[in-house]
Amino acid sequence: METQNDTAVIKDSEFIVIVNAAKDNDSKAILQLIELFKTDILYLSKYICLPVEEVISEIIVEFLEFVHKDIQ
Repeated sequence: METQNDTAVIKDSEFIVIVNAAKDNDSKAILQLIELFKTDILYLSKYICLPVEEVISEIIVEFLEFVHKDIQ
């Protein structure tokens, strides 16, 4: 069961560095974030009744908007 849910694992400090770089529009960091959450994005896309490509694009756009939002 664990191998089924196995996704990329990184340290919290490394994740924070990637998120901060993505907030500064670092394209490499943005791609790293998308890659880290790729499995989750694909999993969620199965449960939305739209074409898969459209769903994946929408999830990624919403995710990146969330990353760029300043939460206080």
